[in-house]
Amino acid sequence: MRFTDVFIRKPVLATVVSLFILLLGIRAGFDLNVRQFPEIQNAVVTVSTTYIGADANLIQGFITTPLEREIAAAEGIDYLVSTSISGVSTVQAYLRMDYDPNEALTQIAAQVNKVRSDLPQEAEEPVIQLSVGETIAAMYMSFYSEVLSDNQITDYLVRVVEPQLATLPGVQRAEILGARTFAMRIWLDPERMAALDVTGADVRRALQANNVLSAVGSTKGRLISVELTAETDLSSAEGFEQLVVRSEQGAIVRLQDIAEVELGSESYDSSVSFNGQSATFIGIEISPDANALDVIADVRRVWEREIEPQFPEGLKGDIVYDSTLYIESAIQEVLITIVLALVIVVGVIYAFLGSMRSVIIPALAVPLSLIGTLFLMLLMGFSINLLTLLAMVLAIGIVVDDAIIMVENVHRHIEEGMKPVEAALQGARELAWPIVAMSTSLVAVFIPIGFVGGITGTLFVEFAFTLAASVILSGVIALTLSPMLCSRLLKPHGEGGKGRFEAWLDARFEGLHRRYERRLHGALEDRHVVLVFGLIVLVSCYFLFITSSSELEPPEDQGFVFSIAQGDAPMTLDQLERNTAVMNRYLDEIPELSNIFIINGFGGGTNSAVAGFVLAPWDERDRSTQAVLDHDLQPRLEEIPGLSIFALEPPSLPSAGGGAPVEFVIRSTDPSENLLEVSQEIIGRAMASGRFIYIDGDLRIDRPRTEIHIDREKAALMGVDMQTLSADLSSLFSGGFVGRFALDDRSYRVIPQLQRVDRLTPDQIEDLYTRNRDGELVPLDTLITLKDSVHPQQLKRFQQLNAVTLSGVPRPGVTLGEALEVLQEIAADVLPPGYSVDYAGQSRQFMTEGRQLVVTFFFALVVIYLVLAAQFESFRDSLIMLMTVPMSIAGALLFVSLGLTTLNIYTQVGLLTLIGLITKHGILIVEFANKLQEQGLSRREAVEKAAGIRLRPILMTTAATVLAMIPLLIASGPGAGSRFAMGLVIAAGMTLGTLFTLFVVPAVYTYLARDRAGLNGAV
Repeated sequence: MRFTDVFIRKPVLATVVSLFILLLGIRAGFDLNVRQFPEIQNAVVTVSTTYIGADANLIQGFITTPLEREIAAAEGIDYLVSTSISGVSTVQAYLRMDYDPNEALTQIAAQVNKVRSDLPQEAEEPVIQLSVGETIAAMYMSFYSEVLSDNQITDYLVRVVEPQLATLPGVQRAEILGARTFAMRIWLDPERMAALDVTGADVRRALQANNVLSAVGSTKGRLISVELTAETDLSSAEGFEQLVVRSEQGAIVRLQDIAEVELGSESYDSSVSFNGQSATFIGIEISPDANALDVIADVRRVWEREIEPQFPEGLKGDIVYDSTLYIESAIQEVLITIVLALVIVVGVIYAFLGSMRSVIIPALAVPLSLIGTLFLMLLMGFSINLLTLLAMVLAIGIVVDDAIIMVENVHRHIEEGMKPVEAALQGARELAWPIVAMSTSLVAVFIPIGFVGGITGTLFVEFAFTLAASVILSGVIALTLSPMLCSRLLKPHGEGGKGRFEAWLDARFEGLHRRYERRLHGALEDRHVVLVFGLIVLVSCYFLFITSSSELEPPEDQGFVFSIAQGDAPMTLDQLERNTAVMNRYLDEIPELSNIFIINGFGGGTNSAVAGFVLAPWDERDRSTQAVLDHDLQPRLEEIPGLSIFALEPPSLPSAGGGAPVEFVIRSTDPSENLLEVSQEIIGRAMASGRFIYIDGDLRIDRPRTEIHIDREKAALMGVDMQTLSADLSSLFSGGFVGRFALDDRSYRVIPQLQRVDRLTPDQIEDLYTRNRDGELVPLDTLITLKDSVHPQQLKRFQQLNAVTLSGVPRPGVTLGEALEVLQEIAADVLPPGYSVDYAGQSRQFMTEGRQLVVTFFFALVVIYLVLAAQFESFRDSLIMLMTVPMSIAGALLFVSLGLTTLNIYTQVGLLTLIGLITKHGILIVEFANKLQEQGLSRREAVEKAAGIRLRPILMTTAATVLAMIPLLIASGPGAGSRFAMGLVIAAGMTLGTLFTLFVVPAVYTYLARDRAGLNGAV
């Protein structure tokens, strides 16, 4: 008794097996996470060190360089980027996706601790932070008021709102943006200080000595103990005003005599606005392993029930941006696609078989396979996301094949006069091994994806293995449930007659069968011509590949645009706010816009800003995000005076970097001046090429600096030492904090600084005083001279070399691959010896992923060849079966090279999927031809008859697969770009590949197949 016979003779057993698959799948569906993409560990470890008042050169030499040297020794780092600006050192370690972020964090923390003692004493402790997941928060909330100050809003958010959000399950962090944290600001008046014989260092010492936390302890008697405390600290502006700065000969100088004291903010170098209203934001970041939809639903529930109703009077709030709206819409679109594909496939089956009884069998197999796949997804730790759902769409056209082949074969035996049970037994026995072979070969195609690293491997492992799981289940169902249903549902030959439509179809396919056999017979008369044609198609694959445009991913309409604006280095926040405020007018001018938020002072400088433009939902606008960007936003942004601005849609795939598609890095040991000269030459040529909307470098030597040259001999003669002079200047200008004070059980900084009117220009430094060793005031103009110079806004290093990163946006129609190729050609012509290029962000992913998928493609061919050889015990047969692959690849690449889509990670995975799909045709023809040879037919007779008999199931499975792609090809809205790219490749490849296969495979069979007449097998 054969394996398949058991289930035909025991229908209850076959039904129970299928019911178990159904129940396990339904149960698993309730436990699977729902996300946009699979969990991606695109982790970045950031080490930030603050040294208030220090210039960029000091920061780089004494902090950044020793830190990055030690951090680079840690394992798991893909590349290292460092930035040194005035007052702050930032070292970012971008980790490999296959490395445990927590392990890397531990190693980096250990390396930082090793070098801590070598850093300047005045520098703050390095702050080490691990960020895992998206670079853009999943949700942004805006808080604004016409009554409350920004300080008060920030304090309320810190005390009340942020704790409620941060403690929700799945929330990785609730980050406050545009915060104005309370600080005791002491605005010093230099004229009053000089008149009362006070210097900046005196103020610092007085604050440090008279604002001290008290830890007295407690009394301890025989019976009781009493805690003690002493009011040695200050906690109010009035208390600080009364602080004694200097007392001499009965004269007391208080802080209020030389300064204005107020409860202000730590920093005034940034601001946030929402639709033109000054605001403070909270960004919600979600843990990588959390269900994004559930987490954001919890956040909205807390917002509506607890946060918004408890707002203090005058405070208002809005949810500015919610990424899950895109995720929900995209998932809903894919679910609709699945339903449409299922309906289309059922219609195709009916159109080929003409019998509702025949349709029921594959119509049951498809949803059963898809639902059962959910259980295998749960076992493998997968989630329901756009890629696994896309795999389900493709699976509809794939899993139906096995059931179709089984029904058609049993139906053929019934037409030859067998009873349904006998036909089912015979048909299942004939197809048991081909179905196993087809299923295992398709699964084998996806095995190499498990070895792919980077974002492609991370993303498409779930896609590939979900598809493989559905194929395995469809094979199980095709060998258990489908033959049993055939034996029960299909009518015996002649019983009740055929329906008119079924009879008409049979007649049409019989005619098609005869015409195809005649044409195949004629083609095999000149089989060398067919073989030459096949070789031409094979060679054409290479030329079609190299002439196809390439990019990392197809563009997606996410309903969101962000822009980065850069002004001249001396620009103040006031001027920046005036320039960016122009953007708020776009709400009235561009109907598709629903919200605009602007973060001024982004990235630590008062000359840069980031703006976000949130568009209306997809069903409320007629134009795409790209159309709005190209025709309305970008032209208006270019008209804003004083700012260099570029805008773009954020990448749909998670990526690290600055956000621009092009991030081209030039590295060298040369100084900044040389790097700038080289980069400007490349930028000029790149813009002249006409391939870029915008391209610029992050190196600008335009930040004004005044160098204070000190006459050391005169200073020594006058009794002034450098430590005292440095302390005076730092206390007056740097804005560094001197101790803390308590306010409502929280500590805040105390910051002395000259009032703004006395630090408008560098020349005002000469009006200040320092103190000599005799306690006398010495005017600085007697000791110093000022010299103006310029220096870089920031000092960047990439992989521990001086670097400049060129960030650019290609013009519409220019792919990322073309843009990078232009820059590579220019760089090869321009760069002098000692310079090299590298890539960051999306560009790095593109350069890495493209090579990996090409290698994986050939690896998959080798794997499937070996699997087929092992299954059929023949190296020749497996080679013949794989002749179908170049036929389908050429068909797919033809449309890619014509520009209907690009070579991206979706189309490349689609090409990989084609290997398994199209190989099924070769298996059906070759396996059946071998059996016919063993019955005594010659190779040519066997392959002609096998191809003719298998024509109908081949056309049926091809039509089911291709037509199931129609919902992908007509997709619109969220996620449409990726669905169209993959759908086009598979539809085109299957259509043209099948057409070529029907003639090329038989021709190759006549050349390579072993003569099996009278033999039981071959090696």
